[in-house]
Order: sequence, then C-alpha cells, then structure tokens
Amino acid sequence: MFKVENTILADDIATAKFSCDLPRCKGACCVVGDAGAPVSKSEIPVLHKAYRLLKNELPQESVQVAERNGVVIGTESKGYEISTVGSNECIFVKHDDQGIAYCAIQKAYFEGRFNWEKPISCHLFPVRLKHIAGFDYANYEYVPKLCSAACEKGEKENTYLAEFLQKPLVRRYGEKWYQSFLRACKEIRSQ
Repeated sequence: MFKVENTILADDIATAKFSCDLPRCKGACCVVGDAGAPVSKSEIPVLHKAYRLLKNELPQESVQVAERNGVVIGTESKGYEISTVGSNECIFVKHDDQGIAYCAIQKAYFEGRFNWEKPISCHLFPVRLKHIAGFDYANYEYVPKLCSAACEKGEKENTYLAEFLQKPLVRRYGEKWYQSFLRACKEIRSQ
C-alpha cells in the first residue's frame, strides 16, 4: 500500500499493466457482475437527468427496470448503485452492431448532448474506492473474466493502469494529486 494525500492505494495500481480492449471484452464491465455500479449521493440527480434525456434510446427492458425499481437503488447507510437488468447489466447499457456494450451516458457526452461523462466508479474501473474515516482506499479489482484482455493489451503496449486511468484520476483528485501519484508509482516500480 502507498499513500498520496488522503488516498491509500494498493501497490498493484502502480505496477499492473492495463489498457481496455473493447473488441475482445465486449464491454463486460458494464454487463457482468452481481450488482450495479456504485454511485455517490451527489451523482444521483445527474443520473436521473441522464435517464430523462436517454430514456427513449435505452432498451425497453432497462426502462421497465428503471420505472419499477428506480434509476438508483440503495440507502445512504448501505450505499447506492445503478439499477441493473437482472443482477448485472447496467440500465444505461446499449449494444453496438458488433455486440459491444457501451454506456449511453458516455456516448451522449462524446456527442455533446450531456455534460457529464459517467459515474466516477465506472470511469475508474477496475479501481474501486471506499471512503473510510476521511480516507479513500483504492483497490485494483482484477476480475479475470473482465480484465484479462485489458491486461494482455496493457502488457503489449507497455501501458500501466496508473497511466491508463489518468483522466478519471485527474477528474477525481486533480492534476496536482495525479502528478504526486505518478511519482509514487514510478518509485514503487523501481523497487
């Protein structure tokens, strides 16, 4: 473990190689799992706004789940997560012609129709954060079924997870934090 300001990170975040390989994994992180993506209380209104914008573009089953269960489920004490179809596919998932799952929110963001890319937990995946006693604890959640293609591509391209996640880490913590984080990662790799 290593620390950058008020964030404690698992060493493998510094040492793992990782680069998403969507043609191979088919967007599995959006459709495989036993729960929806964790979201913060502050993200809930934005997700409701995204749902209103995208409702007519989402699969009918996703709309039915959202209307029946809500866009977000959970409680403040147990945590919040995006509703899923079954227990795994995010309600914001759409599939392209090749069967690749993608985030409808992110697509709308890239098209300039929405001003928010996606929940930070999705943006940071495969890193998961837990906030405990004033600290963020960051762990690399390696799931072979989801991540093996990305790890192979990262090895081939010599891309570390720390660099691959630059954009979401800067989004979460800021550029100054990220530069301190990179220095710490390079130090860990040199040991």
